[in-house]
Amino acid sequence: MDFRKSNVTCSLYSGNLKSSLDEALHSGIDLPHSVAYTINGEPGDLCPCSKETTYRWMVEYDKTYLVRLVNAAVSADLFFAVAQHNLTVVGTDAHYTKPINTSYILISPGQTMDILLTTNQSLGHYYIAARQFWSQDVRVAKFDLVNATMILQYKGNYTIPSSPTFPSNLPFYKDLRSTITFRNLFKSLANKDYPVNVPQNITTRMFITLSMGSIIFHNLTSTLEAIATSANNISWSNPTTDVLLAYYRNISGVYTTDFPDQPPSYFNFTGDDFPYTLTELGTKVKVLNYNEAVEIVFQSTNLVQGAGLHPMHLHGHSFYVVGSGPGIYDNATDPKSFNLVDPVEVNTIAVPKEGWLAIRFVANNPGVWFWHCHLDRHMTWGMSSVFIVKNGDTTETSIRKPPPQLPLCEASFRLRLKNIDGLDQGKENEPIFS
Repeated sequence: MDFRKSNVTCSLYSGNLKSSLDEALHSGIDLPHSVAYTINGEPGDLCPCSKETTYRWMVEYDKTYLVRLVNAAVSADLFFAVAQHNLTVVGTDAHYTKPINTSYILISPGQTMDILLTTNQSLGHYYIAARQFWSQDVRVAKFDLVNATMILQYKGNYTIPSSPTFPSNLPFYKDLRSTITFRNLFKSLANKDYPVNVPQNITTRMFITLSMGSIIFHNLTSTLEAIATSANNISWSNPTTDVLLAYYRNISGVYTTDFPDQPPSYFNFTGDDFPYTLTELGTKVKVLNYNEAVEIVFQSTNLVQGAGLHPMHLHGHSFYVVGSGPGIYDNATDPKSFNLVDPVEVNTIAVPKEGWLAIRFVANNPGVWFWHCHLDRHMTWGMSSVFIVKNGDTTETSIRKPPPQLPLCEASFRLRLKNIDGLDQGKENEPIFS
């Protein structure tokens, strides 16, 4: 086996992204959408701007290569395939999996995969291609339709083709069935060399709804209704002092410890008819004891017709994905189908569109850990929160105290926190939201 390639898929934006992002957050409208995706920095030769600079990967016949694939696009789940070549997934998020033989990949933002590719086809040129999976409203047509490409090029003597072969097995943009089929293939190795340790005696259970919505911003002269996302109807608000520093220096007023274990109300989460409610802005965290055994069920909702995949990412911990399914989670029947034998262990996983997903982990890494949807637009709008894991009883199970000279962190996306008329100088710590 030969290790030759780390493929990184990214998003490409036009204009001044920072300026466009700040303006969108200021006015409460949709955030900028990418104009193309890239593989190893290039959109590929299907785009005129990179026709001459398309990335080419030179390979030898009949070798097996380890491909490390990273979705750094931050804005989209991506399908990925190599023309006329099968792929074998052997790991994800730095954990081994039972080998998965497949003709295509679906990879979420922030996710990594280790893939074996054997170069056993006729000498020639083959496209490696990626395209967005659009999981939101199927009626929407204006999203990034660019197919990012690079070229797998065999070494040797042969007639150069006029054009590389394009992967016929690359799923189309809205192919939900292919995403479900692929996601259900993942299992841990679960052998004596790589055992699993799925928590059995759960001490903390959480049921978290993931939703689109809106929020009201107030200032002295006007009111603005802006797009928001939420977890259990709480839209995360970046504090002016970071939570980590506030926790370990006992600074009050920065956050509260009342992030809810349940949504504020129950309704037909995946239906089309529901009571319209505004999202609540807050900096609410969940505190966990050291070695707490945690089970979280994430429930996707269709509020404001915003159903879609939500790739949830937890900092500081890996977790086991013990179950998932369509529709609304049933606390009486669905746990009976949980896989507690060889569930995949990851740090990022997509919650199904209009479905649910259950994870388990042990809170054995003390500290302050952000968790969020890895679609950056959803995270920016508030689909995130924080776990504070308390110290254990020993020095080895406790976090080091911050150095006294540690500088303060300023909140990102400051315009989201300011008075919208700009009259906020000297008022940074005053409450401006209802």
